[in-house]
Formats: sequence, C-alpha cells, structure tokens
Amino acid sequence: MFCGSSRTSTQRYTDVAASLGRLLVRRRIGVVYGGASVGTPGALADAVLAAGGEVIGVIPRAMMAPEVAHSRLTQQHVVEGMHERKALMSALSDAFLALPGGAGTFDELFEAWTWRNVGLHDKPIGVLDADGFYAPLLAQIERMSDDGFLPDEDRARLLVDDDLGRIVDRLCEPLG
Repeated sequence: MFCGSSRTSTQRYTDVAASLGRLLVRRRIGVVYGGASVGTPGALADAVLAAGGEVIGVIPRAMMAPEVAHSRLTQQHVVEGMHERKALMSALSDAFLALPGGAGTFDELFEAWTWRNVGLHDKPIGVLDADGFYAPLLAQIERMSDDGFLPDEDRARLLVDDDLGRIVDRLCEPLG
C-alpha cells in the first residue's frame, strides 16, 4: 500500500484509507505498508488492526521516531534505507495499490510500475483515484502513451478505479 503520510492531508483521504482498511479485513487481505502511525497510512493501519486484520510495516531506521513509527502492528520491519524498504515491501506484497499521497507515494508507485514493466515482478498495480486526485497524473500518462514514451502494454498494467471495491476486485483477479 502506498499512501501519503503527511499530517496535513484532508480528512476525506483519511476516511478513504480507513474504509479501505475495513474492506480489506472483510476480504481477508492483509496490508504491507511503510509502517507509519500518521496520515493516511496510520488511518489505514488503525482500521485494519481495529477490525482484527494483519498489518506489516517496513520503515527505515531514520523514521523510527515515536511520533512516526506505528507501535501496534502485526510486524514491523526496520530497514536501513528507502531502497531496502521498497525492495522488502515488494517481496512481501502480492499486489500494489496507491492511494492519494505526495512525492513518496508517487516514487513508490512509479518504481513498482517500472519494475513490473521491465519484468522484475508480475504483480498487479492499482491506483485508487479517490475524488479525482489522480486525474492530472492520468492525463500525463495518456500523453506519455500518445507521444510514444509508454507502450500500450505497459500502460495497461496500471489498473485505475475510483471505487474501493472495484479496485480491490481488479487487483485480486490475477491472484486467483
């Protein structure tokens, strides 16, 4: 799960993250995320834990300050840096989903997508376009495709939906 840890994000995105967490538990799907207790990641983790689900965090040592690292996760892996974090999150995950977020969310999304496009994994990748958040990025992706920088098959690997249930369904389809 990739989502924004900013403490200033709007309440609607925090609510979306919590709703997603409850949905995932109902569907018996665990969460792997960046291990934070703040912002939308904290809301997601809290909702999953409150509903009895599993949450695995992967957090760099430099971000372990008590106000950032979540202290009640099923598992919390502490790694040395961001590259190790993304590699371990990828290894522990069966699929990837980006919720609204900032530069870190975009970095994680694009790295997972790039890894898929070059054959480093074959896991599904989704974007939850909550409240039209990703519309400008999706327009840019279409431009990349139209101008020949993004092959159609690479574009098709990015699943996009504005509905929680549908995007989770789409991410689970390839998993059987």
